Amino acid sequence: MRVLVLGHGKTGKLVADVAHERGHGVHVLDAKENREAMALTPPFVAGFDVVIDFTTPEAVLQNMRACLATGARMVIGTTGWYSRLKDMEALTERRQAGLLYGTNYSVGVQVMLELAGTMAGALKHAGYAFRVEETHHTSKLDTPSGTAITLADAVRAATGSGEVPVTSKREGDVAGEHVLVAESDADRLTLTHVSISRRAFAEGAVRAAEWIATRRGTFDFKDIYKQL
Repeated sequence: MRVLVLGHGKTGKLVADVAHERGHGVHVLDAKENREAMALTPPFVAGFDVVIDFTTPEAVLQNMRACLATGARMVIGTTGWYSRLKDMEALTERRQAGLLYGTNYSVGVQVMLELAGTMAGALKHAGYAFRVEETHHTSKLDTPSGTAITLADAVRAATGSGEVPVTSKREGDVAGEHVLVAESDADRLTLTHVSISRRAFAEGAVRAAEWIATRRGTFDFKDIYKQL
């Protein structure tokens, strides 16, 4: 499989390494080579089976418009653009492309999200207040993280309640820490995921690329990760 990786940051580099380890041909474009998606011409994109984007919220929409318009298959690891999700879904459908997005490509995080729903549902009538705490590296652009927002959404869906406070910290080179806290007057429960390295994200993204490469339509990673 020929894989185009957009973004040459820490996660993008690791995605390229993992794709190469899994036997795929890999080409990487950094921001300087792909300003305003100018490198993503139809003939160029056609040379790849799948495109993986780990860029920025500002760049990813231009990249999606350019690639999906050609009918390409894309895996989007960038967050902070979901207000335009319906537009990208419509473009994917019109062009019979393939779009797979997710707030986090770690299988461990996906399990945490499921457990969060179970935990919140079990405690919703027991007098517990919920909150989410997340910590990431100082270069992370979106605050709160997409994963923290998804975690809060999982609690709201399970409890039918409104506000779930999210606290964000940016420290050093932390790959990612997410904590769901449920607290009552009597006790406190915590559900925690700590990323030791970015490799879990990279492996999940590459396996997602292998999955979407032969499919059309729009998919959320949380709905398909068990199929990988």
